[in-house]
Amino acid sequence: MKVTVVGAGAVGASCAEYIAIKNFASEVVLLDIKEGFAEGKAMDLMQTASLNGFDTKITGITNDYAATAGSDVAVITSGIPRKPGMTREELIGINAGIVKTVSSNLIKYSPNVILIVVSNPMDTMTYLVHKTTGLAKNKIIGMGGALDSARFKYRLAEALGAPISDVDGMVIGGHSDTGMVPLTAHATRNSIKVSEFLSEERLTQVADDTKVGGATLTKLLGTSAWYAPGAAVSSMVQAIACDQKKMFPCSTYLEGEYDLNDICIGVPVILGKEGIEKIITIPLSDADKAKMQESAAGVKKTNDLLAL
Repeated sequence: MKVTVVGAGAVGASCAEYIAIKNFASEVVLLDIKEGFAEGKAMDLMQTASLNGFDTKITGITNDYAATAGSDVAVITSGIPRKPGMTREELIGINAGIVKTVSSNLIKYSPNVILIVVSNPMDTMTYLVHKTTGLAKNKIIGMGGALDSARFKYRLAEALGAPISDVDGMVIGGHSDTGMVPLTAHATRNSIKVSEFLSEERLTQVADDTKVGGATLTKLLGTSAWYAPGAAVSSMVQAIACDQKKMFPCSTYLEGEYDLNDICIGVPVILGKEGIEKIITIPLSDADKAKMQESAAGVKKTNDLLAL
């Protein structure tokens, strides 16, 4: 199993590290446009192999996509990060050009690759890859929902005073501060609905804190987060590489599901060796249906800014 990660910044390097530590891939290629940057990150990571007990080979490359040939999965993290006060939508002009170039180069050398898009605005970048590459829709996956759901579970566990292993929950919708739809009605602690433990007011606060999870970290760090995004991507790559048939909320191209068409947005899917193997339709309350439609309208507004 060969995995390529494009972009050796904080998210890309964290992703490569987590994939290597999980020890399911034979090789991770870390590619960046900055001379020597990916090579340095790869060397640093490889010097942890004996300490962390992994055998995955990590190779750093400067802008030579020939080295990515034969990749089974490729992760696109490249693009400028979100700065304090900047919305994900404001990134579109610069990042669209980057993602289009990167995806076409990856497919040139690995025509059967499965692409995972991390670059922001993520739903729109995933849509761009759909519209410009010709890859089958099951092979183009946006990462957002997996990260947003991890942040939701963190906030739920915090509110419950419970270990995160007790908690399950999911966020669907767009990967933006206003587009996320945390499914509080479906969230559980050991199969018991969290509404049995938390007031409606507290659950609303959990949902609101989840929605601004990225912005909160950006304000604190001065740049986008990287540990949780890297971990989210590595879990998705592992589900594909090991054919785990795991359910993740991912940005995927919809053709009627959830009453939405011609859009990439976060919904639960099954990930396996073919990429997205099934889109799962779950019952939503009227309120969550309305939020999903509102979220989709926001994503489509951003999509309209693409020069397709």
